[in-house]
Amino acid sequence: MSDSLTQPSRGLSPSLVATLGMAAAVGGALAFEHIGGYIPCALCLMQRTPYYWGIPIGILAIVTSVVKLPVWLTRSLLAIVGVLMLVGAGLGVYHAGVEWKFWKGPTTCGAGAPAAPVGNILDALKNPPRFVPCDEAAWRFLGLSLAGYNALISGAMAALSFAAARKV
Repeated sequence: MSDSLTQPSRGLSPSLVATLGMAAAVGGALAFEHIGGYIPCALCLMQRTPYYWGIPIGILAIVTSVVKLPVWLTRSLLAIVGVLMLVGAGLGVYHAGVEWKFWKGPTTCGAGAPAAPVGNILDALKNPPRFVPCDEAAWRFLGLSLAGYNALISGAMAALSFAAARKV
């Protein structure tokens, strides 16, 4: 095979960084839910979908790089991850705009299904999960809500994925 068709070793690192970044972002959201006790609203849950698709595709990009499959395959997978993360960034901007009252959110926007209490039910009743509707920020740091941070992280993952797809 010619060099332009074989997989260069440099495809592994960007694929790994993008995939680990996506896993860390969705892991953080899951930690806020399961450790912090925040029940995600419908828009919060929707923002996770690009990650749930992007992580397995990122893993496939890692595999294609490791087993040195054709470079076009790794590039295509990284480009798909980039598109998914652009969608995630758009969802984050939309949700942050709803929180800042720039526009209205969906009329059906409520909490996702609460997790079933594990362990002592009386303790669960003493410390109920915190439900925050879509149009309120559950948490802010430096003026940004979780939706705002998702928009930034998704945008960064999109830029990284597109740049990696060009360089692989």
